Amino acid sequence: MHNLLTDIDGVAVGHATDLQLGSGVTAIIFDEPAIASGSVLGGAPGGRDTALLDPSMTVEVVDAFVLSGGSAFGLDAAGGAQSGLRDIGRGFAVGSTRVPIVPQAILMDLLNGGNKDWGLHSPYREMGYDAFKAATHQPFALGSVGAGTGATTATLKGGLGSASAVTSGGHRVAAIVAVNAMGSATVGTRQHFWAAPFERNNEFGGFGLPPQFSSTDTSMRIKGVTLTATTIGAVVTDAVLTKAQAHRLSIMAHSGLARAILPSHLASDGDTMLVAATCKKSMSAASDFAELCHLASMVVSRAIARGVYQATALPYEGAQKSWHDHFGAGAE
Repeated sequence: MHNLLTDIDGVAVGHATDLQLGSGVTAIIFDEPAIASGSVLGGAPGGRDTALLDPSMTVEVVDAFVLSGGSAFGLDAAGGAQSGLRDIGRGFAVGSTRVPIVPQAILMDLLNGGNKDWGLHSPYREMGYDAFKAATHQPFALGSVGAGTGATTATLKGGLGSASAVTSGGHRVAAIVAVNAMGSATVGTRQHFWAAPFERNNEFGGFGLPPQFSSTDTSMRIKGVTLTATTIGAVVTDAVLTKAQAHRLSIMAHSGLARAILPSHLASDGDTMLVAATCKKSMSAASDFAELCHLASMVVSRAIARGVYQATALPYEGAQKSWHDHFGAGAE
């Protein structure tokens, strides 16, 4: 166990990162089609093929998920991953052809200082293909990489985080989140993370919660009412789930998001959580699923804090400072 999404057998993760652009793409590739669902609780979402994730829709399995920067321009990224999957013969069988199923969520990172003058066509399709090609079952980078490259929050540089856990019955569950929140992942102006009660092994500094809270600690801190943000992510488990159960797990994932970001699910957020089940390990009791839901919310919270903790500032003047810029060794 590496405390990453790739702790789930049969799952690979790849990044494409462009620091000049100030954006990137993360592809989550399943070795075999996975039962999938998802839910959107933010008021300003952007996605591709997310409607088919509704439990009432026909298609139950997906070949991959894509998380991307670029706002609506970034929706081209799923096409790049889809090209890679088609090239290796993957996809939903429709007559004599196959169509790779690649739901995607995007975040808004167009105003972070990067060079977005890309010409006629956006670079995200190629970045989606590059992320697919880079996918690995091994440990992968966190912070200002992939979909977290250009992410920001109300107070600190955002980034890409991941975390995993194992239920008492041996089922694995893990999350990957690109933290581009309208709100804040930390308590007021302090170093403490809202997700601190769920931290394991000092994965985001081990600072706990402050001994006391002031009214300013819980006052609203947001990027601005006319801007858009979005925290996007995916939860994957090796448990055998129905599509309806995967949908319930996505709602629990949003519970973890709300515990880690204050405020969350705003009208200008597009908060989206995708869920997949590789269905390798059966559940024997209702309590198994309840515990899986509980841990799903925990790994999302932890992944969010890790994403901010691991982030680094983008390499341009005026770029938002990171947690380590403010609170790390040598910080003023």
